[in-house]
Amino acid sequence: MEQRSSGLQRLVGEMAKFGAVGGAGVLVNLGVFNLVRHVSTLPVVRASIIATVVAIVFNYVGFRYWTYRDRDRSGRTKELTLFLFFSAIGLVIENGVLFLATYGLGWDSPLESNVFKFLGIAVATLFRFWSYRTWVFRALPAQEAESILAAESHRSPSEPEPRTQRVP
Repeated sequence: MEQRSSGLQRLVGEMAKFGAVGGAGVLVNLGVFNLVRHVSTLPVVRASIIATVVAIVFNYVGFRYWTYRDRDRSGRTKELTLFLFFSAIGLVIENGVLFLATYGLGWDSPLESNVFKFLGIAVATLFRFWSYRTWVFRALPAQEAESILAAESHRSPSEPEPRTQRVP
């Protein structure tokens, strides 16, 4: 049973890191989207695509070097290709929602555009979480992942965790 809770703890930790990087990516995405809309005359969906691409680059760095730093690092070309492939699908999902709201329903005020941009990001995030963890940043065997994390924290994998003393 302890191994199951350990796996659950890893999943919760992974989701928290994914959420932190993704949350920062959402801010980048919405910030660039509104900046492009404010300083240019680009149509709403084109501005959104530019913002999504900037956020994809931002997120890759965060995912590779923080969220999934313990994952398989061999085959970076394949990893990046898969990341871009699944990110492109996420881009279509995200901007498809905005496209339908803007051109299908006629909801194109700045507030409506931001609401549907955010809704599109949320829907696409579910797909991205599943695809990135399943196909892009593949899990290593537990012992190998522990060795990588230990090396990054400058302690050997056989060295026990430092103990903390409880004060009554």
